[in-house]
Order: sequence, then C-alpha cells, then structure tokens
Amino acid sequence: MDYKIVVGSSCDFDETWGSKIPHATVPFTLTIGEENLVDDENLTVGTIIEKMKKSVGAIKTACPSPNHFFEKYKEAENIFVVTISSKLSGTYNSALTAKDMYKEEFGEKFIHVFDSLSAAIAETMIAIRINELMEAGTPLPDVVNKVESYIKNLKTMFVLENLDNLIKNGRMSKLTGMFAQFLHIKPILGADEQGEIKLIEKARGSKNALKKLVDLIGSETDFSDRRLGIVHCNALDKASYVRELILEKYNFKDIVLTEANGLSAVYMDDGGIVISY
Repeated sequence: MDYKIVVGSSCDFDETWGSKIPHATVPFTLTIGEENLVDDENLTVGTIIEKMKKSVGAIKTACPSPNHFFEKYKEAENIFVVTISSKLSGTYNSALTAKDMYKEEFGEKFIHVFDSLSAAIAETMIAIRINELMEAGTPLPDVVNKVESYIKNLKTMFVLENLDNLIKNGRMSKLTGMFAQFLHIKPILGADEQGEIKLIEKARGSKNALKKLVDLIGSETDFSDRRLGIVHCNALDKASYVRELILEKYNFKDIVLTEANGLSAVYMDDGGIVISY
C-alpha cells in the first residue's frame, strides 16, 4: 500500500531510520537573535548550539505553515502525520488546516493527523510504530486505533545539562533556574497526559540525574514487547551510558539511539538527553 508519514523537524530521525521509513519532513523556523534559520538538513546542531551560546534573548520557533503540509500530502495515496504536542506548538493545527485545504481542492483521501502529546524522540517512536503496523498489512482504521492507544501509553522524560533556554523561554523562572544550577540540581522533566512539560524528580549532579532517570522507568512492567528511544544533543557518551544502564535493568525488545535535530537541540541544549518508551 502506498503511504507516507509526514513529520515536523521536531521529529528526530537519523539516517538509519530515515532510510527505513517512507517519510517527508516539514521544517520549523528558528529565530536566534536577529537571524532566522530554516530547520532542514542543511542546519547542523553544532551551528545551533554555537549561535545559542552567543544569544542573550529567548530563542523563538515558528511551526510549519499549512502550505508546507499541503504540499507533502500530495506525495502518497495514504498520509499519516505525526506532530509535536499541540500544547507546545501550533503544528497540529497547521496539519489539520492543510488536510481541509487538500480535501477542498482534490477531494477525499486518507489523511490522519496524530498529536504526539510529546516531542523529539517520542515522535520518532510513533512514526516507527506506524511503519511497523503498515508493513504488517494492518488495515488503516486499525493502524489509527493502535497508534492512538500507543500514544496514550507513551512516556517521555528528559534531563538537561543546561537550563538557560528553559529560563529564556519562560519554561522555568530565572530565580529557580539559577538556584538549581548553583546547587548542581538537575531536574528530571517529562510530558504529562495533556502533552505539557512537568517536573518529575530532582537529583544532585548529572550522573545521579541519569541514574534516577533510568530508575524512574520502573521495574514492575514487562518491557519485552516495547521499544525505547534515546535522543541526545551533542552527548553520545552520556546517551550510551544511559543505554547501558537501561540494558542492565530492563528487557526492552529494542533501543533506538539517535542525535537531536535542530528544534530538539534548541530545547535540549548542549548535553541534553530525552528518553521515550
């Protein structure tokens, strides 16, 4: 069956998964200082980190327009869309608007938009799950139902080395952020059921925070039929360490490890780690 999975550049595909999954990416626009950057394959994480370090103001992001999605909807007979949480961005609404535009111009066809209720590697995990079901010949309505259920059960947590961008973008108060950094306290954050960022736990020091992150996965559940994803921002050694801790403790059927794309790098910043399972 002819299909394509349309994702925003908030979805962290590496070359391996990008080549396995029929997909199309629509870019966000990043504003760092006075400069507007299109978050596509030409923009490197190193460039973003360097520019963020020099910027004193908030980093702004603009979601893809409906027209971006509209053009991608022409590329296959059946279209799935995975967006960053609708609580964090207008991307979900842009994708829905584009669906209406397509219907008005060309008539009905299968286009389903999933709100990931999360971001980054969680979007990647959802795209992998869609592709897995499609390759198995699952009927389209069943794919939708199974993936919606998957999203509801998906958990995302992250540890950031640098809190500057959370502070600059109003996700954390300046006083709280400075206090946490002074005491070497690392917050372990996650996405709640509505797709908003929440504080899960705190730890002192990076290594303790990563161990706590792994502990929070929990040991009560059998993970043998589940996949876990790890994305890092310029921190492969740290991500590999987390991967080894997880392998020692849990029985996930597979662990996907990848590097952050542009938008994820903005929020994760240098040294950030996100897991989703």
